[in-house]
Amino acid sequence: MQHYKTLRLILGDQLNVEHSWFKSKDQNVLNLVLELHQEQYYVKHHIQKICAFFKAMENFSNALKQLGHKVEYLTLDDTAEYATLCDCLIALCKQYQCSEVHIQQPDEYRLQQQLLSFQKDVKQQLNIEVTCFDSEHFILPKDDIPKYFTKDKHVRMENFYRAMRKRFNILMQESAPVGGQWNFDSDNRKHFKKNDLASIPQPLMFDNDVSLIIGRLQRHNIPTLGKIEATLLWPCNRAQSRKLLQYFCHYCLPNFGRFQDAMTEQSKYAWSLYHSRISFALNAKMLHPLEVIETAIGHYKQAGSSVDIAQVEGFTRQVLGWREYVRGMYWINMPDIANTNALQAKRPLPKWFWDGQTNMNCMSKAVTQSLDYAYAHHIQRLMVTGNFALLTGLHPDEVEQWYLGIYIDAIEWVELPNTRGMALSADGGLIATKPYASSGNYINKMSDYCKDCHYSVKEKTGSKACPFNSLYWHFLDEHKDKFKKNSRMAFPYKTWQRMEAAQKTSILNHATELLKNLDDL
Repeated sequence: MQHYKTLRLILGDQLNVEHSWFKSKDQNVLNLVLELHQEQYYVKHHIQKICAFFKAMENFSNALKQLGHKVEYLTLDDTAEYATLCDCLIALCKQYQCSEVHIQQPDEYRLQQQLLSFQKDVKQQLNIEVTCFDSEHFILPKDDIPKYFTKDKHVRMENFYRAMRKRFNILMQESAPVGGQWNFDSDNRKHFKKNDLASIPQPLMFDNDVSLIIGRLQRHNIPTLGKIEATLLWPCNRAQSRKLLQYFCHYCLPNFGRFQDAMTEQSKYAWSLYHSRISFALNAKMLHPLEVIETAIGHYKQAGSSVDIAQVEGFTRQVLGWREYVRGMYWINMPDIANTNALQAKRPLPKWFWDGQTNMNCMSKAVTQSLDYAYAHHIQRLMVTGNFALLTGLHPDEVEQWYLGIYIDAIEWVELPNTRGMALSADGGLIATKPYASSGNYINKMSDYCKDCHYSVKEKTGSKACPFNSLYWHFLDEHKDKFKKNSRMAFPYKTWQRMEAAQKTSILNHATELLKNLDDL
């Protein structure tokens, strides 16, 4: 058995071959990549999510070996005897008789706490020091988060985004934003018309063989949700990730912003549309956010480019603005934000969240697509499933576990603030200054889901009325003490006040009946 001076732990979302660790080769360093049982049970994951991480981890390990690094890749078969990450690491420290352990800063609070515990235990038991390194991934250094964020205080994302633009000189002309304005969001709210559907690009998909991984999951009885074939369409190495990024910039970016909030069921590419679908590659660190931004801006700057400033700014805002923002809000407010439930929501998830079998066409499409592809774009997550969860008072813990499990890109640092803050207003207004609640009208405006729905989006009460309509007004009425004085909510509350008392009663009674029978919608 060979012994190593240094054991390096590489987590499944730290697959950055450009990390400074790998600039030189040291035969006394063993790079360790682990498939862990503990990671399969804290929520029930989509099978495509597990397969994508395991395949990417395997490919990353092979890439390091080809570069001349020493690598140990342990599968579920190899780690089955260890209950926790700490147990596994201590056993491996003994096995390889190492004198030091190197880790990268984890992105999840849960893993940070485990590694802090390991650091203490391995020092006491084996007198081994643990050194933590930056993951070298995010644009804003973690130590700088307190400069922009304060615990339990709302930070406006737009202000943060502009500060990042200035600090890192992105889409800037000296001290002014390129295009003369900071934000082109008002240009990016179009829905699909009939003539737009034919030009939606075919998504780039890959054929990663994950049959052996599926076999391991079955052999170890790992609980999963969703569907999978023998091959996986998601990028599972850096080359595929870069190819998907280039494909997006060439075929999708020219219309990304324009249709970034739109939804349709009238295209065979309705699940992908103009979205980049690089979030898994980003979150696993196969791509760097600055690389992504610079690539998109490069396409914008090309002579004769069909990408205009509104499109590239909208995309840059998602990566430089929102992605970095939710990370900052996560770390400055953990662990308290994980337990917030400001609206005292208590209802369990309806059973059809697990199979998509509901008469609400929008919900059926969003849930079914998520089960089929482990993916839904941000408006499906926020204004369809998230909106429904908000209006019906589904418990934040259950909603969070569902989001964290079902989406291929869901890692707690990005999922939790989006769920607790944006979707559910459970954080008490830390992230969003108003609840993202809407009736069926918004969904009808931004999609064609309502045309073929069992329910009528124009009706508020009755057996055929769109559930979102009465549930929306019920939500506003139930939480009027919290939101009535919010200036951004003034218009809907004035509308509610103008309704006749009998109509209000009818709407509230209808919503109450719906809330008693969510499984049957």
